[in-house]
Amino acid sequence: MATDVHRSVTDVHGSVTDTAAGKDPGSAPSGAAVQVAGLVRAFGDRAVIDDLQLTVQPGEFVALLGRSGCGKSTLLRVLAGLDREIEGEVLVPRRKAVAFQAPRLMPWKRVWRNVLLGLPGRPEREAAVTALDEVGLGHRADAWPKTLSGGEAQRASLARALVREPDLLLLDEPFGALDALTRIKAQRLVAELWRERGCAVLLVTHDVEEALLLADRALVMEGGRIAYETTVDLPRPRDIADPRFGALRARLLDRLGVEGSTDDGAGGTDPAEAEAEATEDRSAAAA
Repeated sequence: MATDVHRSVTDVHGSVTDTAAGKDPGSAPSGAAVQVAGLVRAFGDRAVIDDLQLTVQPGEFVALLGRSGCGKSTLLRVLAGLDREIEGEVLVPRRKAVAFQAPRLMPWKRVWRNVLLGLPGRPEREAAVTALDEVGLGHRADAWPKTLSGGEAQRASLARALVREPDLLLLDEPFGALDALTRIKAQRLVAELWRERGCAVLLVTHDVEEALLLADRALVMEGGRIAYETTVDLPRPRDIADPRFGALRARLLDRLGVEGSTDDGAGGTDPAEAEAEATEDRSAAAA
């Protein structure tokens, strides 16, 4: 896995740091897939990200939680290179890919052409079909996006990320608009792909159980910084009935400000999770 070549995102001063394999990447620990130091992203007078520090190791699965508006998606966009109006140092792999909550498929292009969208050169259809096969969607390669179900569209979006052979996969609430059963299937698919690919993953989510089911480490973002983190040292596949799972869930809910959480994981509901569940119900009703 080629995680030994990194490039920083251009900051507001226009500087770019390139680090070749085998050379010291500034303040980044040797071999880190992601290294962020002193990151600031402001919108006017409001700093959405304020002196943020973050390290993600190669092959590590990290989940990022936080209340709406805390800067989670902004951080992900910075790491993806989609937001460059920043200060601070950001070192990321050259090969990275992002999947958003909305699949963002072009309706006038068949599924396989959507998978190859944005790739340099003239990639062959075979590359798209291989990626679609990997997510169980090879039989829909010639379909139009409007004929896909919500789950199929999200899998096509994942295939578009995977075809780039990323060393860093960035997921911005990719399951938030799916119904409950489809979301479980999508979570299992991502877990399987991560095990097979071995790339680093940063998942932005509102769902505490999702974070604990998938991640090696769960982070909570507050005030534009990583305010809390915990290692999820549980065997895979994970069981939500495991008392250790419940204790971790309760701890994270408490950190997120959910009242009434207990050591066994029972108690209140994160307002953001409630909103996501409402979205799921609407999606299921529409289906």
